[in-house]
Amino acid sequence: MTLIRPDLDTLPAYVPGRAIPGAIKLASNEVSLPPTPRVLAAIAEAAAGGNRYPDLAVTGLTARLAQYLDVDAERIAIGCGSVTLCQQLVQATCFEPSDEVVYAWRSFESYPIVTQIGGATIRTVPLDDDFRHDIDAMIAAVTPRTRLVIVCSPNNPTGTVVTREEMERLLVSVGPDVLVALDEAYYEYVTDPEAVDGMALIDAHPNLVVLRTFSKAYRLAALRVGYAVSAPAVTTALRKVCSPFSVSSVAQAGAIAALDDAAELLAWCKDVVTERSRVRDALLEAGYTVPVSQSNFVWLALGDRTGPFTAHCLDHHKVVVRPFASDGVRVTVSAPDENDAFLAAARSFTG
Repeated sequence: MTLIRPDLDTLPAYVPGRAIPGAIKLASNEVSLPPTPRVLAAIAEAAAGGNRYPDLAVTGLTARLAQYLDVDAERIAIGCGSVTLCQQLVQATCFEPSDEVVYAWRSFESYPIVTQIGGATIRTVPLDDDFRHDIDAMIAAVTPRTRLVIVCSPNNPTGTVVTREEMERLLVSVGPDVLVALDEAYYEYVTDPEAVDGMALIDAHPNLVVLRTFSKAYRLAALRVGYAVSAPAVTTALRKVCSPFSVSSVAQAGAIAALDDAAELLAWCKDVVTERSRVRDALLEAGYTVPVSQSNFVWLALGDRTGPFTAHCLDHHKVVVRPFASDGVRVTVSAPDENDAFLAAARSFTG
């Protein structure tokens, strides 16, 4: 008899982007700017009450989000980052080992982790030749045992999006008894008019859950705040499986202040979009395969050259990028000078 679940020996480990002193870190999709002064002030004020437990129901932030999104508060669930909400979705929908979670691959690294932790069966669907979700293949992968389908748009790490038409087709095809989670962690960087906007579909599809985060565009990656918008029954289930007090008072205060400063914070996204185009154009000119990105990063499909390219960027240019096995590298779009350093590394790579 063993004290620990034996399947944990096969659990894939989440690999964070490396941080190396003196190097430019473009491996974690972080925003290069700090929170705004208003957000920092709110964080400091909340920290003074660190001896008290946070609001268990996250009442203030939920109400502020409901106002910001123009939805009822009962449709919003707050979590310790959107990745934790993904885990809660598995826990809320899957209750037998044969229950299935379907998602594209390659996609967000946490999906296989949260699925296995939840004791469910993983069913992956390869991306298509354009590094996009193959929606028809995902529909075909759904079986009577499927409980949850996760769609990441923009997709991490390739940056590609699912269109509204594709998403609606998926929702209709899987039927009302399968929950579909649309992970829109990078929603604020999307400029493609054909890309899906989960909030535009939420009223027509009760089996849709929209996941978003304060970690990216709102510059609060360290505070870990994400949210889900769905039908009230789904939200209630998410709250039931949430760890108590998982969203700190500091995080709640920072997120509220970030919503108050949304105009300033989101304006920075336009600069990222401009740099994103510049970086991709330069990489294409240098001969790399780079799909159109709608996020704050770009994907270089390098295959077996992934390892040598990663080492070259660090060893010769002090730039840290994020490798993914033998598939490619993901590179955060940052400030112009840091992007220039990366482009110099990419242009000088001869492997």
